[in-house]
This record gives sequence, structure tokens and C-alpha cells, in this order.
Amino acid sequence: MTPERLREVEKLFHEARERPPAERETFLARACAHDSALRREVESLLAQPPAGMIDAPVGALVAGLVAPAALQLLPGSSLGSYRIEGPLGAGGMGEVYRAHDTTLGRDVAIKILPQEFTTDVERRARFEREARLLATVNHPHVGAIYGVVDAEGIHGLVLELVDGPTLADRLTAGALPLREALRIARQIAEALEAAHEKGVVHRDLKPANIKVTHNGVVKVLDFGLAKAIASGAADNELRGSVAVTSDRTTPGLILGTTAYMSPEQARGGEITRRTDVWAFGAVLFEMLTGRRPFGGATVSDVVAAILRATPDWSMLPADVPPSVARLVRRCLERDPNARMHDIGDARLEIEDAEKALEAGTLSAIAPPAGDSTIRSPSSRRLARGCRRVCPGLAPRTCPGPGGASRDAAARRHPFRQRAGSCA
Repeated sequence: MTPERLREVEKLFHEARERPPAERETFLARACAHDSALRREVESLLAQPPAGMIDAPVGALVAGLVAPAALQLLPGSSLGSYRIEGPLGAGGMGEVYRAHDTTLGRDVAIKILPQEFTTDVERRARFEREARLLATVNHPHVGAIYGVVDAEGIHGLVLELVDGPTLADRLTAGALPLREALRIARQIAEALEAAHEKGVVHRDLKPANIKVTHNGVVKVLDFGLAKAIASGAADNELRGSVAVTSDRTTPGLILGTTAYMSPEQARGGEITRRTDVWAFGAVLFEMLTGRRPFGGATVSDVVAAILRATPDWSMLPADVPPSVARLVRRCLERDPNARMHDIGDARLEIEDAEKALEAGTLSAIAPPAGDSTIRSPSSRRLARGCRRVCPGLAPRTCPGPGGASRDAAARRHPFRQRAGSCA
């Protein structure tokens, strides 16, 4: 949306809002007599909740307004080399269709982007740069981006077609069993870790963007809202982009979904990898309890809860091990500096919990009382290496990172003597 268009929409929005509701339709019909798209944009903005419920300026809402999608594609129609087979769904970033690639002979999903991507040359170029970056995230648990399609004035993304229910569908029946929740959480963490290593933040992680295939494989989808945090241009856009929606199909969607937004997202602050860590914690909490950590009757109630409330930790089932409960707490720390820094740490904790479940030694993964430290991957690997060198020593007597014993046996620890890095 160009600055001129933005000013025009905002001007009409204010003028319409100042009129009684019964007069707005007549006013817009007259003011937008020759621009039906402009009228739809203003009407969609007027349908948003009152601005008083959040402290976002009208301009921020207008800037995130989703323009009308392109004409619906009918089954059997063609878009370049793709044959449309039918709709899969719709969301804030456009409509999604199931299609068949007639060149490569495979089924794909095509996300048709809003018209503003095709009318704004600069925005389209930026999107294509980001799409190329996202395409470099090649991982078994990340829905792949195959390319872009540009035909007949329609612009879209060609995506991997992933069959199976979403995690949101699975959670309609309530909490998941511990083993299943950990297995899914580990795969989500692996997907985010791969993206973060490429400098990509998802920013919209939620159960509706996570598919679980019938054989239990997790695919994290919809990285289309992600930004390249390594790019200077993208960094500037990571501030102030906030989603305030009660549902993923709400008109005027900006970015993200309220229930899984981090506090910094809700405030319009800087988006970093720890934003995804927060959303991961929210998803894991919901898998374990069947309830979202932050709820409310309205969008404003949910935002207020994210900014001020504390999750009800008593909702965690009794079979959740202390290390996993502590992991969820660390992911949902309101202060990003106190939050778990790296999703790879979460993956390691979950892997330990899964191994302990298999071995029947679940309590062994809990750190000593009073030790709330979740170690970094490097220190965790060092501790594991220490146990391999000295299999005869119990882990609690190993002079490794995060709680070493200083008795005589520990001081004679051969790994300490050789490497000097186990103390």
C-alpha cells in the first residue's frame, strides 16, 4: 500500500467513523463511487475492534490491512504450469489452493497473495527476496517453499503440500499424552532451530500452522510471515508489526495471532528468535494441558493477560517431569533477557525427557533442588562427554558445568586433569 493510498484510506476511515453507523454506508458509497477496492479497505478497517482496546494507531492497522484477494480460482483452471484442483483454506496472507504441477507431476499448495503484492513494486521485490531466503531453510520438519508463480496478474507462493490435520485440530479433543506432546514438541523445536540458523524468525508459530501427518511427522508451515533478521531492511520492519486478531481469518489481520504473541510483539517491540521461543512455550503448554496459557473473553483481555498475568502452572499434569515444567516456564518468561535464549536448548531438554521416559528413569533428568539452570547446548554436550569418559562416576559427582561436586573423588576426575574444562 503506497503512502498516498494509506493517507486516503485513513482519511475516509476517520470521516466515516465520525458519522452515525446508519449513515456510513451511504457516505462510503458516494465517496468511493469509482473505487470499490478503496471502499472494501475502509469497511474492513471499520469492522476492526475499537482502537481503545489496544494502543495501536489507526495508521498501523491500515498499514496491515489485507487487500482483497485475486479472483477465486476454479477447479480445473490453470495458473501457469499448475492445474488448480480446489481450495484448501484462506488466511490473512491470502487464499490457498491445492494444485498439480503438470511439469514435475506432483501435487503442491499454492498461496495466492493479496493484490497489494502485485501493485506495489517495492513490496513485491522485498517479498521475493525474503522468499528466496526462506527457500534455503531445508529441513524435514519445515514445509518447503518450491518457488513463486506469476501468471495472469496473479502472484503466489508454490509450497509443499502437507496432508493431515493441524495441531489445532488435534487439540480440539484436549491435552495430548506426555509422550506424544514431547515427540511433537521436539520436531517443532528442530524446525525452528533450522530456521533460526538461517537467520529466519517465524513470528506466527501457533497450532494452526503446525501439521502432523498420519505417520506422526511434524511440519511447521507458513513461514510466509517470517522476516530475515539478518537483513537490515527486514530489521526495520520487525518493530511495530503487531497482530491483534481473535481468529486467523479476521479482516484487517496484521501479523501473528494474539494468543501466541510474545509480550514484545504485543507492545510493537523488536522481534527476535526469542519471540519464537515464547510461542513454542505457549504451544507446548497447550499440548500438555489442553488450555492456552493466556486466555480472555476478548482480544484486549488476552493481550492484557500476556502483558501482566501468570499462567496457571497447576494445570500441568502430574506426570510432566520437573525439567519439562521448568522448560515451559523459561520459554514463557515475560522479559526476553530472562527467557530461554536458544530453541536448541529446548530441543535438548525434550530429548533428555524422551530418553528418560524410554528408560523409565524420568526423575533422573531433573536438576538438583534449587538448580533452575537450563544449560547451553555446548555445556550440555560437555557434561555428556564427561560421563562417557568416566562411566564409573555418578552424574551428580561429576565436576561438570552447573553443579559440580568438589570432593576428593571429583578432584581426581581424569577428564578434569586432562582437559581442565569439566570444572
